[in-house]
Amino acid sequence: MKKGFSFFVPLALFFSFCLPVFSQHNEKSVETVLIDNFDTPDQMDWTWKIQASRFVADGYPIISNFKGMPNSLLPFVKEGDPEPRVLGAKVSFKRKGDNWFEIYPSKDDKPYEIPFRGNVSQLDFWVWGSDYLYFMDALVRDAEGSVHIIPAGNLQFYGWKNIVIKIAGSIRQSSSRHSIADNMYFVGFRFRADAAEHADDFSVFIDKFQYMAAGITHVYDGYNLKDADFGDKKSTGDGQ
Repeated sequence: MKKGFSFFVPLALFFSFCLPVFSQHNEKSVETVLIDNFDTPDQMDWTWKIQASRFVADGYPIISNFKGMPNSLLPFVKEGDPEPRVLGAKVSFKRKGDNWFEIYPSKDDKPYEIPFRGNVSQLDFWVWGSDYLYFMDALVRDAEGSVHIIPAGNLQFYGWKNIVIKIAGSIRQSSSRHSIADNMYFVGFRFRADAAEHADDFSVFIDKFQYMAAGITHVYDGYNLKDADFGDKKSTGDGQ
């Protein structure tokens, strides 16, 4: 018994020290990536547009950029930073009902889907509510082209609130099929009014839109050869 015990102790110590080393190749660096803090709209690669459902009132929807930020973010402002600003939208509808509007990125006067980097675990942003019963969703397109609606809760509160929503593991963020994208994309935000909610004068503001991701998910030794150009029509790389 003593010999058996003396054998298993070193073996157990071996696995306890060596297993973490063996598993290190699966570790990924987690990073927070800022999509837009809305402070420098003239320096972004895209602009923000808005569209609304059929019963929107004349002159609406309106989208603009305003001075301001959540008080909770003020301590993070450094000397020399741009003046804090937020994205704001206002809508008014002719009647109650299934009213909705969407805020989405645009480039060259066309809808633009912002690519995510890495394996995204959650979206994080600040939203300003005015105690209207509107429901907010984030829209993302997976790596195979399907759009997913991710609920972000309702806006029946006053002032700023930090919203964090998790990305379900069932949403495909990469694909082995070379003919389609190898990313997940942000499509836009959707706001839906409760059917009984007032139809006029709804405003919302958004600030510091970011996400958390495992940043090296698609980076592996030799990943630059994935799309190598062999001279055939199916090649999509640049041949470098």
